[in-house]
Amino acid sequence: MCKSCASTSSSNSTDRRRFLRIAGLGAGALLLAGTLPGKLATAAEKTSTPPKPQNAIGPEQALQRLIAGNERYVSGNSQTHDFKDEREALVSGQNPFVAVLSCSDSRIAPEYAFDTARGDLFAIRVAGNFVTAEGLASLEYAVAVLGAPLILVLGHESCGAIEAGIKAIKDQTVFPGHIPKLTEALKPSIEKVLKQPGNLMENAIAQNVKDSVQSLNNATPLLTEALGKGTLKIVGGVYRLSTGKVELIA
Repeated sequence: MCKSCASTSSSNSTDRRRFLRIAGLGAGALLLAGTLPGKLATAAEKTSTPPKPQNAIGPEQALQRLIAGNERYVSGNSQTHDFKDEREALVSGQNPFVAVLSCSDSRIAPEYAFDTARGDLFAIRVAGNFVTAEGLASLEYAVAVLGAPLILVLGHESCGAIEAGIKAIKDQTVFPGHIPKLTEALKPSIEKVLKQPGNLMENAIAQNVKDSVQSLNNATPLLTEALGKGTLKIVGGVYRLSTGKVELIA
């Protein structure tokens, strides 16, 4: 065998081993998730008793629970959580009652803002709280596999990502590194409100939340299927930095 053929054969063999290894990992992941081809099993389907039975609720109940948690947080009456017992209960799995797409801003902590414990809130965070392909996939997992009945898109006051997007549009500011990826993603929402009366920053923050909610409402097939069945609700809100209050706007 010539050196070229031997090299090609060795390369093909390596590629086959790599493919089989990846395929094996993928199959294992599907088995662990309790999925079958063409069907994703929810947490309720995988086990008769979910890790946190109190989280096995409908969309409206989940929303009311979220609002009540935020009210406790705002008033300074957050509950005391037993982290030790929660850790033990969640070893077997998870069934959060809400998935939150929020900004990466260090001042925004969804688990605190809604007075939730471990295993209650499935968090996806990106500067500017807009929908990315990876974020959508994570939300689909939360809904289709973990059985989350509620998705909240959470914007906030004084968002640095929105501010950067405004500067990129109005002043043609060019930011270093990969930051332009953020400003480009936020550009459509900002452009919609450029000529609206009122504060541009506040209008853009609200519009970005509304656009993200609309994007998720149209995300097929997993989210639209859950919405159609009435097992999922998608809402949007804005976090007020001075009070901690979350105001629902979409």
